[in-house]
Amino acid sequence: MTLRSLLMATLVAALMTVSALAASIDGKWTGEMQTPNGSRPVTFTFAADGSTLNGSTTGRGGEIKISNGKVDGDNISFDVTREFQGNSMTMHYTGKVSGDDLKLSITREGGEPREMSLKRSK
Repeated sequence: MTLRSLLMATLVAALMTVSALAASIDGKWTGEMQTPNGSRPVTFTFAADGSTLNGSTTGRGGEIKISNGKVDGDNISFDVTREFQGNSMTMHYTGKVSGDDLKLSITREGGEPREMSLKRSK
């Protein structure tokens, strides 16, 4: 085996190890969001395709697709745009997966960030 082949094999093995260590986001996640009017149930369904995150959220307004989804190891980010009385509002989510737990931070223009914890549904 040449030195170049050995280096390539080592690089491939290292990349596979890093990919294997990243937590999987795929599946259904549930939790509650605290609002000024009390808590309400929230459900997300995610599917990662490489570094692209696809999915949707379900709540009082029905199902809404996420956009701009990204996966970077255990970190995720995505946007959810909701329509309300002819106005649209985009919420930006960032989070970290740890096993069956997902911690999300939600921000919107002009608003204070909120935190939310979700659990993977079995």
